[in-house]
Amino acid sequence: MVVDFCRRFVARSLCIILMKHFCSSSVSEDLGCRRGDFSRKHYGSVELLISSDADGAIQRAGRFRVENGSSDENTTALPGTWRRTDVHLENPEYHTRWYFKYFLGQVHQNYIGNDAEKSPFFLSVTLSDQNNQRVPQYRAILWRKTGTQKICLPYSPTKTLSVKSILSAMNLDKFEKGPREIFHPEIQKDLLVLEEQEGSVNFKFGVLFAKDGQLTDDEMLSNEIGSDAFQKFLNLLGDKITLKGWTGYRGGLDTKNDTTGVHSVYTVYQGHEIMFHVSTMLPYSKENKQQVERKRHIGNDIVTIVFQEGEEPSPAFKPSMIRSHFTHIFALVRYDQQNDNYRLKIFSEESVPLFGPPLPSPPVFTDHQEFRDFLLVKLINGEKATLETPTFAQKRRRTLDMLIRSLYQDLMPDLHKNMLNRRSFSDVLPESPKSARKKEEARQAEFVRIGQVGFILKPLWQDPWEPQCFCSNFPHEAVCADPWGQALLVSTDAGVLLVDDDLPSVPVFDKTLPVKQMHVLETLDLLILRADKGKDARLFVFRLSAVHKAVEGKQPVKSKCDCRDNKLEKTKGCHLYAINTHHSRELRIVVAIRNKLLLITRKHNKLGGVASISLLCPLSESPVEEFQYIREICLSDSPAVMTLVDGPTEESDNLICVAYRHQFDVVNESTGEAFRLHHVEASRVNFVAAIDVYEDGEAGLLLCYNYSCIYKKVCPFNGGSFLVQPSASDFQFCWNQAPYAIVCAFPYLLAFTTDSMEIRLVVNGNLVHTAVVPQLQLVASREPEITLMVHSRLFLKFSRSFLNHMSGETPSKNLYKIPLRNLVGRSIERPLKSPLVSKAVTPPTSIGLGIAAIPVTHSLSLSRMEIKEIASRTRRELLFFSFFCSPD
Repeated sequence: MVVDFCRRFVARSLCIILMKHFCSSSVSEDLGCRRGDFSRKHYGSVELLISSDADGAIQRAGRFRVENGSSDENTTALPGTWRRTDVHLENPEYHTRWYFKYFLGQVHQNYIGNDAEKSPFFLSVTLSDQNNQRVPQYRAILWRKTGTQKICLPYSPTKTLSVKSILSAMNLDKFEKGPREIFHPEIQKDLLVLEEQEGSVNFKFGVLFAKDGQLTDDEMLSNEIGSDAFQKFLNLLGDKITLKGWTGYRGGLDTKNDTTGVHSVYTVYQGHEIMFHVSTMLPYSKENKQQVERKRHIGNDIVTIVFQEGEEPSPAFKPSMIRSHFTHIFALVRYDQQNDNYRLKIFSEESVPLFGPPLPSPPVFTDHQEFRDFLLVKLINGEKATLETPTFAQKRRRTLDMLIRSLYQDLMPDLHKNMLNRRSFSDVLPESPKSARKKEEARQAEFVRIGQVGFILKPLWQDPWEPQCFCSNFPHEAVCADPWGQALLVSTDAGVLLVDDDLPSVPVFDKTLPVKQMHVLETLDLLILRADKGKDARLFVFRLSAVHKAVEGKQPVKSKCDCRDNKLEKTKGCHLYAINTHHSRELRIVVAIRNKLLLITRKHNKLGGVASISLLCPLSESPVEEFQYIREICLSDSPAVMTLVDGPTEESDNLICVAYRHQFDVVNESTGEAFRLHHVEASRVNFVAAIDVYEDGEAGLLLCYNYSCIYKKVCPFNGGSFLVQPSASDFQFCWNQAPYAIVCAFPYLLAFTTDSMEIRLVVNGNLVHTAVVPQLQLVASREPEITLMVHSRLFLKFSRSFLNHMSGETPSKNLYKIPLRNLVGRSIERPLKSPLVSKAVTPPTSIGLGIAAIPVTHSLSLSRMEIKEIASRTRRELLFFSFFCSPD
């Protein structure tokens, strides 16, 4: 008994010390604990670069974003590390080239029409089985002069889609002329040309060999041969190929007469062909000091690798040394022969959008294969990002507009012929209908034949996330859930259950308490529930330790009547609530009752902001008395989405983001004053989420509705007010399929639809992965522990381990999880120089239920850095994904 009491006392004392340290920390340190706290400086800072030539003349100045992995290039820290899952191709070809992948050579329909401004457009629609997952869905591509738009729409066997409804989903409601179908199969070739305007599928990169001390491109291009280290680098990049007779991607090189050299370097990376324009392999001329033939290729590459001899060349390379108006990205590579490693530095013209992956700190690579993967991914992402710059984007739009108008004019003479007619969209089927006429069957056969000419099947995207079976044969329907240590608290149609691996589920509350929202806050020893059943909806708060004690003691399951003392006052009729997910200073709860908001906080004592805890007196089972009502705020309408945003100071500058009608507003918690954040220009609005992220300590919001996601940065607060105005860091993108839920697992955004999970980067919205999950249902998400439960009848091709669980014939529902280390990989935060290894004592209360214990060290004298390291490591280790599946 004495030992148990001592252990509990030590654990409780450490908890208070940890919380006291965090509450008394500085604002900048506190911001580091927030969800999605990042800095764009990880992707380099914009600098005005000027250099001089050998004669001392000032070269052309240019503004470039410089990435060196650290603000101090001469840092003495150990080489940075990362996991393969963190090095992603952004906007991979497998997902962006939709027409090539999902339409070409398949039965589909193409339409032509004019919008309200009399500008022509083309629409392609197909009903397909998504990646052979037995999930039929519509895919649609809209080509307009402003660009290409793509969406997925759910399939219903009882409700067919019309062309008008598809265009309406793309915010195209008004037409100058109604769309007509194009029956001619040759249209596939023309639409493929339109799709090629999206960007590069294959790439050509320049590789320039520079000796130590060379200051100009003329000097670098005049190197006839490279060094042994340069040759070793070329062997790492790809294979040496003979150009004459080469049948693969040639990157503008001559493959017939050897006019551009005899050999080159070539490789294929994740379906992308890459040809390198190597300076020492291109034709050399002793008479031509400028080496025009070499400059003609390398100077017209968007991306150029500069391999610079010497470990610390002087003077340092500057992009102004290369005279080119076309090259936007330079990758400076240096090889350290003594330590057998590579150092990388990236220069990007300032107009190029951010692209990943961010360089490790320091940017030193000891594993050569990992360096090759990182470099190729970085350069491919960089060229794709460059194509979004104003210069390239305008050229692409002009080209796309010209092609669309030209194609429209070519089809005009056939408007009154049989080639273009109206037809119901319900005729689109994966296969020709049995009742179709022979003429229609012959047309479709020719359609497929034309499309399959020269069709090359690209390799499928490899899934980097491997799920693990967490719980099998779960017999209930899940409403919502939240992780509790290693276990999971799940609200079902049979009540609230505690689930841990394949152990029998433990009932916690019976079905008289219909829980629709919940939060398990282990550090605060709190459980918050919203029981919603008509007008009698309420907010309940429980002490986790009391709930745990009841479960461990096998006490009778609590009913709604047993929870009367746990009701929060004034919350009757609430339909939604939100908490500050980080509760770094204090726990705040905002409760929505129709158009009224109630702000509630948890009382604090005088010990540095720690929640009222007495070490001498036992705590009451109900924590209701610890909460206090602050104020009431009236809105103009009932909110559909709410998010609490932390202010950057200790002052009253916290915000509430609310979504209703056709707008997102932010409300000052102190004054109740509302400010317009964003107005949605759409006839119908389905609000999905407002996600708070923090950039360099300043608040930002990702506003998600319909297919759209928009990042808005909230400027610094001033006297209780703030500004929401366009910022250079603002961006927006569209999901491929309209999500019903979005989760932030920094640095990723995960969007969930009824049959897929789409993953993008928070920093720029670029796509990195799409996983097909039939009958997907998200019921829980929380950071630092995000839990996903998925109702699924088929989950094929996601992992081999999953298929092993699917081999049985008996229908069952299974729970799956994905560990954080697989999902997130390396954090973009800089690695700690002195990792703390502490011996932990596990309190006995965690035994049996798998509830995570609080790490306790033998010494209570911890530095602030050590405390932050413990908290940071615990956050990363506890995050996991779980999947709830039912095989066919």
